[in-house]
Amino acid sequence: MTTTGFAIKQQRCSTTGLALSWVAWLAGLAYFAYQHRWTAALIWLVLVPGVRLILFRSFPKISRYLGYGRIVDILPPQAGSSPVAVTFYTFFSCPFCPIVLQRLEALQKTMNFSLHRIDVTLRPQLLLGKHIQSVPVIEVAGERLVGNVTTEDLAAFIGRVRPLETLPVAS
Repeated sequence: MTTTGFAIKQQRCSTTGLALSWVAWLAGLAYFAYQHRWTAALIWLVLVPGVRLILFRSFPKISRYLGYGRIVDILPPQAGSSPVAVTFYTFFSCPFCPIVLQRLEALQKTMNFSLHRIDVTLRPQLLLGKHIQSVPVIEVAGERLVGNVTTEDLAAFIGRVRPLETLPVAS
């Protein structure tokens, strides 16, 4: 479990919510431009992404005040080598994605797995094809783990999947 204390929301980001927030930003910009309110458009252009950037950078410290509970990590006692392919799906502006990515990169050094990052922000066909509704998503051998997870949970998830053995080719 990655939360401590009281959490109203799950520690994951809805891809629809993330996309709609940027659509709303563009719509606001278009509205101010249409109304010829150039000062308001300029403020909107800078202020909204600026606030999002501040939120993004300070998210681990303020997550409990936003209903997500605390962002905590539990390190595994020992992580063995697991040479598998891990796919990490991320979405621009999801505050949980860089947290999980950092944990995956740290584990990669000890577990010896390959890490493939896919940003699904501008790839709706991939979201629909893979049925991805929330991010971050960690996929190993067709199995998925969704949301913010501890390093211990990641190590257990990656470690339980064994790489496919290569079979000798009959001649």
